[in-house]
Amino acid sequence: MKSTSIRTPIGKVRGLGSAKSGTEHWWEMRLTSIALLPLTLAAIVIVISLIGRNHAAVVQILGSPLVAITMLLWVYTVTLHMRLGLQSVIEDYIHGKAMKTGLLIGNTFLTIVLWLACTYAILKLSFGV
Repeated sequence: MKSTSIRTPIGKVRGLGSAKSGTEHWWEMRLTSIALLPLTLAAIVIVISLIGRNHAAVVQILGSPLVAITMLLWVYTVTLHMRLGLQSVIEDYIHGKAMKTGLLIGNTFLTIVLWLACTYAILKLSFGV
């Protein structure tokens, strides 16, 4: 019995087709979006509560494990969501293979650097160093 394929003849020749990663990417975007709703509200409340306070008060507020963990989760989720979103834009609108690869690598490194810098700042303030 002959099996039918939905791939075009040129797609078969080039070896193009599903990369089998679209569903995972879609779920990651949705899950980070859902996680960002309460985390962003909490981060806004925390940042507003820090306005006008001196360094010692900020260290005291961020010294709370609940506040520090909330801010760390928010930073991680924001940077992950940002990386995934920019990856989609790069994959959809950049057509040169070398340029696309370079931008995807740069996107990943940029988000890692931002995540590490924010994490370091939060931990430094929360431990009062």
